[in-house]
Parts: sequence; structure tokens; C-alpha cells
Amino acid sequence: MSQSLAVIILAAGKGTRMNNPNKAKVMFELSGKPMIAYVVRQAESLSPQRIVAVVGFQKESVMDYLSAEFPGRLEYAHQDAQLGTGHAVQQAESVLHDFAGDVLILSGDVPLLRSETLRSFAAAHAAIGAAVSVLSVDAPNPTGYGRIVRTGNNFERIVEHKDASEAERAITEINSGIYLVRADSLFTALREVSNTNVQGEYYLTDIISILRKRGESVVAWKCSAFAEVLGVNTVEQLAEAQRIIEEDTLVAEHKNFVSLRI
Repeated sequence: MSQSLAVIILAAGKGTRMNNPNKAKVMFELSGKPMIAYVVRQAESLSPQRIVAVVGFQKESVMDYLSAEFPGRLEYAHQDAQLGTGHAVQQAESVLHDFAGDVLILSGDVPLLRSETLRSFAAAHAAIGAAVSVLSVDAPNPTGYGRIVRTGNNFERIVEHKDASEAERAITEINSGIYLVRADSLFTALREVSNTNVQGEYYLTDIISILRKRGESVVAWKCSAFAEVLGVNTVEQLAEAQRIIEEDTLVAEHKNFVSLRI
């Protein structure tokens, strides 16, 4: 796996809804470590050939921390304008222009994924030979999340909450925002992504429909626990992630991690 996998970590966002809007979101701490430390550890559990952090807001603080804690183990791409997740991933193309394997895309504000889950996800992606695999999960309250629409057991599409019909909003399987994509498929599809939407942003999810139209295979692989893909965007979600680390045996490996010096 190490010779055919690169990881992109999205770490450019602002902590707009956190208690300090002047701090990079991924630098907010869980048990004394910035969230992004957990995500880098997730990436390293797969022994990838390359790890690229896409940095933007307060990027010097993020790079300084990562360079000190994970010396020589990361490369950096820069998203100086916040133009969406698709645009963020596109910034890594210049770093990975010579890479021909699979690319795992992680979010720097999703700190509780287990290495076991990622290994199973990567193994399923390889076994199927998909162009894109989407990590999904059943959410106790799917409001606001993109829904995974299936025909039978087969992945059909992702529909965003605001665009979903009443029947689609009843779907509990949601998109975690974590993907495994063949590098050539990823970057060629990103060149076709448009920002003609209300937000004026380039959405990473648009690569799904682009690749399906080309006849490339797209699958959704469901993990077992919503807590693992909890995104931290607010003070309340940060507190919930902290509670899970302290109390939930699901993430015992994270309890061990916070007791170690990286």
C-alpha cells in the first residue's frame, strides 16, 4: 500500500464558528493536541508514500506545528483563497503531479477516525477497483449532510440536503467527505468542476457525477459508527469530540495517542 497511496489533508479552513475566529480551525485542541495531529496519525497508519497538507488560513501556525511534530513527513500545498473543497484539493496537484496511485482525502477537522476503519476502507477500494470510493455512515440526525442515494445496494449519487426531495431527506446514510480516488481520475475531473452555484465555490463532490458520466466506477463504503466521522465546526462539536475521546471505547486508540509524545 505504501508505494501506491498518497494522502491529502484539508487544513485550510477558518474557525469561524469556534471561540477564536483568528485561529486556524485544525489547530483547536482535543486533549492538548491540535485536531490535525489526530488526522496526520490517521494518515500515517496506512504507511502512505506521500502526505500533503493543504493549508490556508493562518497557514504559518499550521505548518510550524506540523513541521515540529512530524519533521520531514509532510509536504504542503497552499489555498490562499477559500474557494471550496474542490479548489482545495486541486491545489495539491502541483505537489502530486508525478504520483500515479490512489489518493485518500481526509479532513483536518474530522479527528476521530480509527486506523482500522481506514484500512478496511482502503482494502475495499482496492478489491473493487473503483475510480472513487466514498466513505459513508448512517447518521442519527442526517439534517444538513449530503445523502447517499442507492439503487438496491449500488451507489447512484450524492444529493445535498438543500437539493434533496422529501424521500431523499429520509435517507440516513450520509457522505462523510472522505474519499479514495485514483490520482489521474481525481485531477482530470477537478479541471471540469465549475463554481456556478450559490456559494460560488468548487465542490469536491462534483467529481462524482463527472466520473460517473465517463463510465468510471464509484462506490460508497459504509463505516459502522457516526462518531468516527464527526466533523468539528463549532465549540459544541469540539466539546462532543472531547467527550467521545474521554468516554467512548470506540476511540480507545485516541486515548492512547494523547498519552504519547509524537
